[in-house]
Amino acid sequence: MTARRLRSITPFHVMALLARARELEAEGREIVHMEIGEPDFDTPAPIVAAGIAALRAGHTRYTPALGLPALRQAIAADYRQRFGVDIAADRIVVTPGASGALQLLSALLVDPGSRVLMSDPGYPCNRNFVHLVGGEPAAIAVTAAQDYQLDAETVRRQWTPNTVAALIASPSNPTGSVLSRTAMDALLRAVRERDGHLLVDEIYQNLYYQSRPYTALELHDEVFVINSFSKYFGMTGWRLGWLVAPQAYIRSLDTLAQNLFLAAPTPAQHAALAAFHPQTLSILEHRRQEFRARRDYLLPALRGLGFIIEREPEGAFYLYADCSRFTDDSFRFATTLLESAGVAVTPGVDFGSHAAARHLRFAYTTSLERLQIGVQRLAEFLQRL
Repeated sequence: MTARRLRSITPFHVMALLARARELEAEGREIVHMEIGEPDFDTPAPIVAAGIAALRAGHTRYTPALGLPALRQAIAADYRQRFGVDIAADRIVVTPGASGALQLLSALLVDPGSRVLMSDPGYPCNRNFVHLVGGEPAAIAVTAAQDYQLDAETVRRQWTPNTVAALIASPSNPTGSVLSRTAMDALLRAVRERDGHLLVDEIYQNLYYQSRPYTALELHDEVFVINSFSKYFGMTGWRLGWLVAPQAYIRSLDTLAQNLFLAAPTPAQHAALAAFHPQTLSILEHRRQEFRARRDYLLPALRGLGFIIEREPEGAFYLYADCSRFTDDSFRFATTLLESAGVAVTPGVDFGSHAAARHLRFAYTTSLERLQIGVQRLAEFLQRL
């Protein structure tokens, strides 16, 4: 018998599709992967070299629970250089991926029965982390008219006596939408009026295609910001992220980190010191431009096939497409598309319940050439419907 909480924690539906795609590939089928939010680029060579050097130097023991001091300082320096924000290094907690940061925040702020506001559609693990500690994720339907984001008015309307926090992502998964600085400031004020907490997921922050990014830390110190070395820095398998928290919560976060995971992986932390070197940043900028070129190809291509994409994504590497012209069951559609056309995409059900059955997420985390093949296969598949 498992714990009752497991009844509320849902799996990734896309993982079943990915497993089937791997089976098909093992049988000799060629699959175009547009389902998983993992960059196709290898980790930049300077980071890999730093990781190898760390292993050879014997850096394989535990670091402090809050992270390697040199890495915390390097992250703080990047905030100063990139955004002009002076963040004390001792406010930075290095975590095993952004998931580690989300787990810490759930344990820190959410009691059984506490509500956390979040968007629907949104990253599926957010609600599951809240369920894990007995809280209530309040998924609020958002539309293209709202840029798929919570806003101050919605937060004021949805806040209840047992609400403790609002969680947003900018840029977001699955829509790539970005909350404007003005909207972020208004949202922060609405949350603070109610003595609540604003949690801001910025893991796609540096994958931007319109105006230059900002951080919520520019607006106020009393905000929790989550970030990661996975998406922009291409370190998915290294399992490394970070959390910037108000100073008053650092001691409690230290205690939680000691007990939940002790520390983030030591070789990965040493490797990440090279993530901020000029040579690495030059590589990452080239890759950001490549993602932009992919977006600029795939967006009009999908629209030309009949998918409805109301908002041009400003960041991340996803397109959230309305497929209602073709189906009223996006999961079944995605399954058929994989089997019949060899194209793997993610059904909307993974991101919530609001209009999920008529949406698909396309990840442009494969080469432009592969995207072109995928679009051609999509066109042929749709002609057969």
